[in-house]
Amino acid sequence: MSLRAMLALPLVLALAGCGARPGSRVERGVETMKTEKAPDKLLERGKAFAQVGDFTRAEQYLATALDAGADPAVVLPLLLRVCTEGQRYRVAIDYAEQHLRKHPGDQRLRFLVATMYLAIGETAGARERLEVVVAASPKDAAARFALASVLRDMGEPVLADRHFRVYLELEPKGTHVEEARASLLKEVR
Repeated sequence: MSLRAMLALPLVLALAGCGARPGSRVERGVETMKTEKAPDKLLERGKAFAQVGDFTRAEQYLATALDAGADPAVVLPLLLRVCTEGQRYRVAIDYAEQHLRKHPGDQRLRFLVATMYLAIGETAGARERLEVVVAASPKDAAARFALASVLRDMGEPVLADRHFRVYLELEPKGTHVEEARASLLKEVR
């Protein structure tokens, strides 16, 4: 290598961004990578992919945002929505169950998980979760009706009858009154 080439090499490397000095291109690149892994950026990308119907990529970004520390109250509903819209009910159940292990008092989420179990035909899983919801929230009319319906469909009319009756007491003019009355063992006026 000529003397001229050896003297020019540091200049070429510096111009190409290979010299890692404070404020250099490398440091800016590292900062950009950190920014792109920020929970809010991941969340925004997940939302964007969901809007265009790319549910798989949306799920990846939203799950990563959750892992990166994004607020579960914001991310989890979106994550469950993209999973269900993509007909990935088991995956949605897994995300929800992980959250429920940390927050066992979230009965709304547990009710949603029960409905997802029904969507995949696992009535035993739905029944188990609905029983927990009803035990924790005995005045939840929707949970009572759902549990009664599951019990009826599982061939347990006596247990179903009890929950249909409580539903009728809680919601005497509710949207499911006719079905609940039709499912009773003995008609009630």
